[in-house]
Amino acid sequence: MKIYHELELDRFLNNKARNENFEYNTNSIMQLLTITRILHPSSKKRSYEYKNTFFERFDFELHHVYRALSHFSKIGLECQRFISEQINVKFGRDTTLMYFDVTNFHFEIDETDDFRKRGKEKNNRPDPIVQMALAMDADGIPLYYKLFPGNTHDSKTFIPVFKDVCVRFSPGRVIAVADMGCTSANNIYFLKGGDRDKRINGYVFSFSIRKGTEKFKDYVLDENNYTDRDGKPLKEGYDYKIKSRIEVREIKITMKNGSQESKLIDEKQVVFWSKKYADKAGAERAEVIKKALDVIANPKNHNKSTAHGASAYIKNITFDKKTGEIIEDPGKKPSYDEEKAAEDAKYDGYYCIITSELDMLAQRVIEIYRGLSDIEDNFKVSKSDLDIRPVHVSREDRINAHVLTCFISLVILRLIQKKTNYKFTPEQIITCLNDISCSLEHTNLYMFNYRSNISNCIGDAFGIDFTKKRLLLNEIKNILASSKK
Repeated sequence: MKIYHELELDRFLNNKARNENFEYNTNSIMQLLTITRILHPSSKKRSYEYKNTFFERFDFELHHVYRALSHFSKIGLECQRFISEQINVKFGRDTTLMYFDVTNFHFEIDETDDFRKRGKEKNNRPDPIVQMALAMDADGIPLYYKLFPGNTHDSKTFIPVFKDVCVRFSPGRVIAVADMGCTSANNIYFLKGGDRDKRINGYVFSFSIRKGTEKFKDYVLDENNYTDRDGKPLKEGYDYKIKSRIEVREIKITMKNGSQESKLIDEKQVVFWSKKYADKAGAERAEVIKKALDVIANPKNHNKSTAHGASAYIKNITFDKKTGEIIEDPGKKPSYDEEKAAEDAKYDGYYCIITSELDMLAQRVIEIYRGLSDIEDNFKVSKSDLDIRPVHVSREDRINAHVLTCFISLVILRLIQKKTNYKFTPEQIITCLNDISCSLEHTNLYMFNYRSNISNCIGDAFGIDFTKKRLLLNEIKNILASSKK
């Protein structure tokens, strides 16, 4: 709550509700939804049932919670912008880099609608999904999110989100960082100023070696010009190598009328190889090949879903479009594609990163790209610690509101980490905050049984003394009151 009030979310929400004829306090509802999303992630109904476990008074009914969701959806974009401005002022925000990624979450429903549609679900589930694009700053603090229908391709979400960030947050020149799911020619052309506003930004994107031209593949596999991390010649038994070059690359832009135009761009290509990654890729492929051989030997035991990944190494395999079952054709028996496996193995351990920053050192390019793991961690935290899914609401506006509460909770968790110098994981912080609980020992006297290095560190960072074993009710109320100042 100290961060909640430091962000002045109470002021924002109260102002937005001022001209509405609500019979409930929207700020109070958002507080409860945020607290419970961090400590006890669950349905809105279950969150409401937790309201009496806190010293904070929550004076509203369950149906008020559901009604408030529509309001939260309506002000969601303004809320994100307000939070970003507050972080910039109160905590500092580095937007010279903008990390971007896309995830999705499923709904256990049979029929799709205009929003919840079938697409490529991250865990290969057949359920309808909603796509979520997330942007974060250089410190790993979430900056902005946007939801898209489930059938939207990852690459199609980049430009709308980037434009929104630039218009709403005015971050100045930005270097966008994303994986190859967003590395489309149109996205690169847009960043280079190819759209109407001619705004020129930069990019650091991963690039698929296996999908590159033969000329590019030859460059990757050519041992010439590779060095170690320090730019020195490779020694025998090396486990890492790197090289880079500036290249003019042709990209094909899809225009609004569907036609394609070729454009030439100057680009820096950074290629590196790691024995650790090579060994990992080889071991993973061995498992996939083992699975492929089992599919070939026992086709009746598999379908399109269970053969996912393995089918890439199987020739003559077809699936029934309706059932997903493997179609057995005596004239075309599935067989192991040894050539495909050998071709893929050649590129084990190799990675390529492309960037518009021609003067940037190769190691710095890699360092910037590796920061993308933080946004992947944000998704992991959202899904595992904050339980953004399953989603227990169905209307689009309520889905938007649900994600907004998760976004605010994620921002608060990240700011707790920042204030404690990133010493602890979100999971450690959540466990600690849950353990700081008390029981009524005597009239107005409460006993606290938990103390740890984490609680001490959090207390020091926020000016709260967690070392006392007993507190009077008035003392607890004073602590709560101080968090709102």
